[in-house]
Amino acid sequence: MRNRAGVNGLSGAPGCSWGFFQVKIFSTSARIALALGAGAMMAASGAAIAQTVPDSGVPQTGLDIPENLQIFGKLDPNVRKPTAIVNGVVITGTDVDQRMALIIAANQYQLNDQERDQLRLMVLRGLIDEVLQIQEAKTSDITITSAEIDQALGRVAKNFNQPPEKFSAFLRSIGSSDRSVRRQIEGELAWQRYLRRTVEPRVNVSEEEVQSILDRMTKDKGTEEYHLYEIYKSAGTNPQAVVTGMQDMMQQMKDGKQTFRYFAQTQSETTTGPSGGDLGWVRAAMLPNEIATAAAGMQPGQLAGPIELPGGYDLLYLAEKRQVLGLDPLASKLSLKQIKITFPAGTTQEQAQGRAAEFAKATQAINGCGAANQAAAGMGAEIVDNDSLTVRDLPQALQQMVLNMQIGQATPPFGSPSEGVSVLVLCGRDDAKAPTLPNAADLQYQMEQERVNKRAQKILRDLRRDAIVEYR
Repeated sequence: MRNRAGVNGLSGAPGCSWGFFQVKIFSTSARIALALGAGAMMAASGAAIAQTVPDSGVPQTGLDIPENLQIFGKLDPNVRKPTAIVNGVVITGTDVDQRMALIIAANQYQLNDQERDQLRLMVLRGLIDEVLQIQEAKTSDITITSAEIDQALGRVAKNFNQPPEKFSAFLRSIGSSDRSVRRQIEGELAWQRYLRRTVEPRVNVSEEEVQSILDRMTKDKGTEEYHLYEIYKSAGTNPQAVVTGMQDMMQQMKDGKQTFRYFAQTQSETTTGPSGGDLGWVRAAMLPNEIATAAAGMQPGQLAGPIELPGGYDLLYLAEKRQVLGLDPLASKLSLKQIKITFPAGTTQEQAQGRAAEFAKATQAINGCGAANQAAAGMGAEIVDNDSLTVRDLPQALQQMVLNMQIGQATPPFGSPSEGVSVLVLCGRDDAKAPTLPNAADLQYQMEQERVNKRAQKILRDLRRDAIVEYR
């Protein structure tokens, strides 16, 4: 659940969804929403029901807003300096800069000035939420000790491949600080504990609800499902500008200038944005017709959009396809040998291609993994064994290739002159077993956590509404 993923997120992989990025943005027009209950999240298959909220022209906000409104004056969000006082707690420009530096380093973002401004605004909102969460936790006498923060900080350091004793120096080197990370950890732990104490005891999922989901999973066995990511933008008063902007996003992603995750986190107007736009596993029947049609025609790794929806537009990225409770080839476990050659500094592209061609010829002549070590030595190549990868762990360009290989065969060479060229030799493959229905207790717990998350979102909205925030 996203609101409570904070500490797990912070102590997860550096590319994870970060707690301080958990800014919830709710669109006022038709949206895809993940829901539990009768139309539930399928734990074993990972499927989630997606629903739409009908749109009828002017958003039903409860406010007296005309359809053809006129804006008097101009609001420039960059006029205000990125500092705020939240119920008496000061957020400084340094706080924002240090948190931004951590996000940029964790995600390896390459940002232009406009993107930095967008990220700055998002970070400031996240820091405001963090203050509100800590303050609300204290109303229930919840405090986080230094020892607890130290323990979590060690996990964060590990995820950055840094020893704990050197982590402070590393944070300073990227423009962040130990204080900034400790504050984030405090906020995430405090909010998690607050929800566990005040919300979880009031949440209940019946055995009948759990059984209905298990029955549906059995009924849907074999149905194709998609692991989708989305970026949603409302149409606003200038739909063409929105479409043009989304087309520009797609081009930047195709050119490798920016990632889908970045645009989802900074541009998407949905609650999936902080998690990189992850919709999870969904079936066509769970999606709006426009999204279902697009997904059915996509292959893993492809982008689609802008897709017009009532009130806005979607960009889609398809990560994977599979069948509900069906065999998952990408879960097959592999035994591989990687043979790699590197090039001296100054090697030209032409020289690298010639060397790679010789390398390809030599590696394709390898007779199985038993001969790989000797062949590598004869080529002056490095060799690495790995018996723990699954097909899913490989880049998409190699996944289908490895699935079609026989034991002892090698892939074509891949790589670059600067990083070297490699082949993978397939030494063994253990095919994945068909998944079974999830344990009822595990499914019940997952459903309970989703309901806690929904309640947490409402609490945070109320805290924002009641907060006294002064911008400087």
